[in-house]
Amino acid sequence: MKVNPPEIHFGLDSIRKFEDSIHKEWIITNGLGGYASSTILGLNTRKYHGLLIAAFNPPVNRHVLLEKLDEEIIFEDKVLPLYCNEFEHGIIPEGFNFLQSFHLNPFPVFRYNVEGIEVLKRIFMLYKKNAVVVLYEVFNPHLHNITMKIYPRINARHFHKVTCREKLGWSFVQTPFSNGTFLKIERPRVFIALTSGEGRYVPSEKWIDEVFYRVDASRGESSLDDYYQPGSFQFEIAANTRKKFCILAIGGPNEEDVKNNFLKLNKGVEHAEILMQNEINRLRNLLESFYAFQSGINVHEWLNWLVLAADSFIVSRRSSGTSSVIAGYHWFEDWGRDSLISLPGLTLITGKFEKARQILRTFKHYCQNGIVPNRFPDKVEDKPVYNTVDATLWFFNAILQYLKYTGDFKFVKEEFWPVLKEIINYHVNGTIYGIKVDSDGLLAHGPQLTWMDAVVKSKAVTPRSGRAVEIQALWYNALKTMEILASHFGEKTEAKKYADMAERTKQSFLEKFWNSKVNCLFDVVHDDGSVDTSIRPNQIVAVALDFSMLSKERGEQVVNIVWRKLLTPYGLRTLSADDAHYRGRYVGDWNERNLAYHNGTAWPWLLGPFITAFLKVKNYEEKWRTFAFENFLKELFTKHVFEAGLGTVSEIFDGDQPYSPRGCISQAWSVAEPLRAYVEDVLLRRPPFERQILNGSY
Repeated sequence: MKVNPPEIHFGLDSIRKFEDSIHKEWIITNGLGGYASSTILGLNTRKYHGLLIAAFNPPVNRHVLLEKLDEEIIFEDKVLPLYCNEFEHGIIPEGFNFLQSFHLNPFPVFRYNVEGIEVLKRIFMLYKKNAVVVLYEVFNPHLHNITMKIYPRINARHFHKVTCREKLGWSFVQTPFSNGTFLKIERPRVFIALTSGEGRYVPSEKWIDEVFYRVDASRGESSLDDYYQPGSFQFEIAANTRKKFCILAIGGPNEEDVKNNFLKLNKGVEHAEILMQNEINRLRNLLESFYAFQSGINVHEWLNWLVLAADSFIVSRRSSGTSSVIAGYHWFEDWGRDSLISLPGLTLITGKFEKARQILRTFKHYCQNGIVPNRFPDKVEDKPVYNTVDATLWFFNAILQYLKYTGDFKFVKEEFWPVLKEIINYHVNGTIYGIKVDSDGLLAHGPQLTWMDAVVKSKAVTPRSGRAVEIQALWYNALKTMEILASHFGEKTEAKKYADMAERTKQSFLEKFWNSKVNCLFDVVHDDGSVDTSIRPNQIVAVALDFSMLSKERGEQVVNIVWRKLLTPYGLRTLSADDAHYRGRYVGDWNERNLAYHNGTAWPWLLGPFITAFLKVKNYEEKWRTFAFENFLKELFTKHVFEAGLGTVSEIFDGDQPYSPRGCISQAWSVAEPLRAYVEDVLLRRPPFERQILNGSY
């Protein structure tokens, strides 16, 4: 089946609505953790925006190298800017007034018209390279020549920071040549190559001070940035002529790598167009592979965007030589919990089994003390952090899901079986952060170790220490997975041990976690036996997992209360709106936002387990599968994908109407889990080996 990449289009009427347009953002990625991103107006509103954000130690240690390209037309005696920059006192100039349309198809395309002069600007990144290409096509209908000048705005900052040139301990060293320049900084070591392949480059150094990022300012973050302008590219367009040219930017910490890529890629505009077509073909192949693997699924534009978005999170990790998952763009790194929850939706339903194997290998590689990493900080040293109780348990579930799709017990036994047994032993005997199986078979743990991990002034907002509900569900699921594996590997004694442990966990869970007053599960059972009666979405995991400790009747009761109390069109609220601690809007500074992060903010990823649980208790009847799509997924897929982070799904939404999107514009599990639930549960495309694996008959 031939499938063309999807398209999103905004015409002149849409673009002229500034307050709407300024919130529509595009992002393209390079498979290394790097990306290019801005708004459809070409106005950067975040310090994370830019045309070349490069991962110096893929997929982390990301630096903003090329902030933007500012273009102007010299026509007769007039200078006509196509660009726009915002300062605290306003937007100067307002080049977006010449913008006629914006397309994402699948790369950003800007179309300008100024004094009848047509300018087409297309942006794409090269897969697995820290490089970006901007293609221009200019039509001059006039009787006189015109000049187009393009000013690269350069930086060399970590993407969490801003530049104040007065405080810099370094400066750029520029080595210009006829149609480009090399830029170099010794400390930190940064190398940037800029070239047009034609035209001419004119060095003329200056700084653009205190560019303002409105989104960062609204979040109480650093929002003033200084750009370095090394010079300009200049192109002459003859009268009544159409001319094509391009600008190539390559960057990184290694001068030899940058120069080698420069030699390979700097071959003119025709070669650049071939490179762009290669990238389009790569994305087309992703779509065609998906529809071939999921044969018979109807093609939808929104589904095509989700499939492409799913691929954008899969990145190379240099330190392990394997693949990993960026939790979210712009600012998240590869997180263990997010990666492993996302793995089925990113790799298994799309048939990317080798990617799944590599991601599993990544987290096995870094497993210490029976715990897989919580995250890899976006720093040079790349040392993982292990403050998690659930990431390791999601690791077991990811392996189980992998088996359901592949039946590949050989891979699991050869590469994971000893590690899995070691992890269980660590949990039984006790490991870091107070993680230890208690005498009742439940898994105890310290504070701030679950996914609800926000902090305000060094204090956990939702500490959830003791025995959190989803942790017990995941622990039981892990033990049942171990029972299946041990049985398949002929280790009967081990299989019985895991079965007995699971049964002990189940009995204690049923005794201690059921809230008979409202017919749902307690969120946490504390060490002293007290309980947290907050209505939160964590309990849905106890229904959704393959091995549930709940009867069908109780599972349905849990689903009903979550449905009634927590569901929004874009995700599940993290706390019931009638709770005194509920906060329905994720706004303000860091502390204000963190108070709301898990106390009312709605998360799209939770739609995955919710829909799985909902349809499980409804026996996957066709009418309920249709109902689930229409009521739980349709608005997210057919509306939101086209209005915020274009072609993808935001990290979070306000719990209150109008449910504004917040946080990262593109989040891995926000794409992966709703997509998985759509394929597996709504369309009932069940994993091919599911029944045999779960029944132990494979």
